[in-house]
Amino acid sequence: MRRARSPAGWGSDGHDRRRLRRVLAETSDLRLFRRAQAVLLVARGGSCRAAAELAGATERAVGLWVGRYLRRRRAEDLADAPRSGRPPAAAGLTDELLAREFEKDPQSLGYRATAWTVPLLAGHLGRRCGCPVTRRTLRRRMRAAGLAWKRPRHVFGDKARHLPQKKGRLSAA
Repeated sequence: MRRARSPAGWGSDGHDRRRLRRVLAETSDLRLFRRAQAVLLVARGGSCRAAAELAGATERAVGLWVGRYLRRRRAEDLADAPRSGRPPAAAGLTDELLAREFEKDPQSLGYRATAWTVPLLAGHLGRRCGCPVTRRTLRRRMRAAGLAWKRPRHVFGDKARHLPQKKGRLSAA
């Protein structure tokens, strides 16, 4: 079945143009805006090629958008359908579990370290949660949970008694 190429051929009227202009004025979704703009251009008598250039899409995509709009003549049909998205990395790792394990001393758990490192904590959480945790995921999750640590610094409590002897006579004052 061949589609009509002119707006009159597919039954475009003033109601369609008003609906599409309203969507252009009200939407904040860029993809819906571009699609409605392209369909409106075709409804005004423009070509699919011109609408595709304006929307930054292919002629085929513009034809599909026009067809989608014509099925029910609702501009909302031009919006993206909801998508599931990427599944969360390390779904078993919650913020509470991360904070609880981060507070523990690695030596008390049998590790030969006095403080957590990213690789050590990632390995520990991977075994504890039963799901692998990458270093990148761990850093991102810690930042989101407000957890941070720095390498331990060794600070001497008192100055050495023989410091003037080490520095020379000028520092004895």
